[in-house]
Amino acid sequence: MYNLSNLKNKLSDVEAWLAHEYESLRTGRATPAVLDAVNVEIYGAQNKISHIAAISVEDAKTLRIAPWDKTVVKHIEGALQAANLGVSVIVDGNGLRVIFPELNNERRKALERLMNNRHEEARVRIRHERDEIWNDINKKEREGILSEDDKFRLKNELQEMVDESNRDMEGATDRKLKEISQ
Repeated sequence: MYNLSNLKNKLSDVEAWLAHEYESLRTGRATPAVLDAVNVEIYGAQNKISHIAAISVEDAKTLRIAPWDKTVVKHIEGALQAANLGVSVIVDGNGLRVIFPELNNERRKALERLMNNRHEEARVRIRHERDEIWNDINKKEREGILSEDDKFRLKNELQEMVDESNRDMEGATDRKLKEISQ
């Protein structure tokens, strides 16, 4: 029999990648995932903010960054300014506040386009994985390892897995679009 568990793992990897991409999109709400792409150069190396500070959500529009070493506040501030995230950064006695502005219509449309591009990229990756497995199934059927009945049963299973993954990604996209439109 042919094992489709490898495909299941690859499909879940693509879904996880898409979820991470969506988390990093700034939607006007404060989320620490937006800071994942920002690296701070301190101690002679590039560090993620989460590795050198505690990040917490103060309210829907504000993140609090509390560095463990107070001497790196200026480095973090500079890295946030250079990252051009479209946020305001305020330094206070305990660290930094990152304030997310309201989304305007132009930014919403740009985010929707970006989300649609990421969604299509994920769908292409899934189609590629499906095609690789299907080609392998056909090869094994030609070699006599699989019967024709097994081939078509596997084709149906393969398509069901792909359809389920596409539905899950569609749901994630719809949820994120609702979040952006609020």
